Amino acid sequence: MSKQPLLTPITIGDLELKNRMVMAPMTRSRAANKGNMPTEELHVPYYTQRATAGLIITEGSQVSPQAVGYIHTPGIHTQAQVDGWKKVTSSVHEAGGRIFIQLWHVGRMSHPDFHNGDLPLAPSAINPNSKSYTPSGFKDTVTPKEMTLEDIKVTIADFQNAAKNAVEAGFDGVEIHSSNGYLFHQFFNGTSNQRTDNYGGSIENRARFFFETLEAIKQVMPEDRIGVRFNPSLHNIFGMTMDEKTIPTFDYIIETLDKDYNLSYLHLSEPFNDVSEVKFAVTDIAKHFRPKYKGTLMISTGFDQESGNQVLEDGDADLVSFAKLYISNPDLVGRFRENIATTPWDEATFYTQGEEGYTTYKAETRTLIPNI
Repeated sequence: MSKQPLLTPITIGDLELKNRMVMAPMTRSRAANKGNMPTEELHVPYYTQRATAGLIITEGSQVSPQAVGYIHTPGIHTQAQVDGWKKVTSSVHEAGGRIFIQLWHVGRMSHPDFHNGDLPLAPSAINPNSKSYTPSGFKDTVTPKEMTLEDIKVTIADFQNAAKNAVEAGFDGVEIHSSNGYLFHQFFNGTSNQRTDNYGGSIENRARFFFETLEAIKQVMPEDRIGVRFNPSLHNIFGMTMDEKTIPTFDYIIETLDKDYNLSYLHLSEPFNDVSEVKFAVTDIAKHFRPKYKGTLMISTGFDQESGNQVLEDGDADLVSFAKLYISNPDLVGRFRENIATTPWDEATFYTQGEEGYTTYKAETRTLIPNI
């Protein structure tokens, strides 16, 4: 197409974005320090190099010590972490970029090694039978502790505090990570949530924890600076499978968000794997949920220049987030603008702890921030 929709500006809430290309949240395991702090040496240049994106969404950042489930991931619950993120946001803003932080709690995907031997928290005491990336390497997950009502109350307060910290750190907004088999998603799904109280059973009960958390975050930051992320057709990943309530649960959540909230955006993932033979799955997430959500809809998973432009042209989304392409192409906007081939990524450096494969990819286009 002669005009690329990806390169056109858009306003989300009260924020003007210079294009519709979003850097997706990606775990990169570079906060390899005792305090799980973002660093001036690595995180500042990494995010600033990619500030030509219409919006950057940071890697998932744990809202409390209890929320952690992977080594070397940054948090947003201590003053030292806030101070580290301030350097990131300041640099990105100086470069003309916009940046949200993704608020994260992994729930049952954690491991006792992160919690002095205590069990991770989850909606129900059901082992996902997966692997957790611990300081000693990958270990089998365990049967978690079913969250008490007090645990739920404390966790809601942790998310609220993390959002408050995000404001102090200078972020333009937050994204609630309600996706990919982590804590909120575990409450949505019948294979991980078998509670019989007000947080389990019915679709409304499965969604209650999420909406209570959203309401708490609204108290400390504007509603239109809050984004949410969902992965409705996640199947056979992290012990999650779909049933007859799965898509209706997301229909209910998203229709409620459309009716009762004025969020910055709704961020949806297309299926991570082939679900064409899964009875309860939706294979085309953008097309299914676009009629149900009139606000700003962001879509992700597997898009490139052609398919990203096409989904916008078709009207099925307003923003497209790119993940691995942004790892190896800090100047992705310029490459799309000038139709220059993208650099392949090196998976061997996705979760290592140095600068190699993190800040060492070079810009090849003239329309971008210089390498720093």
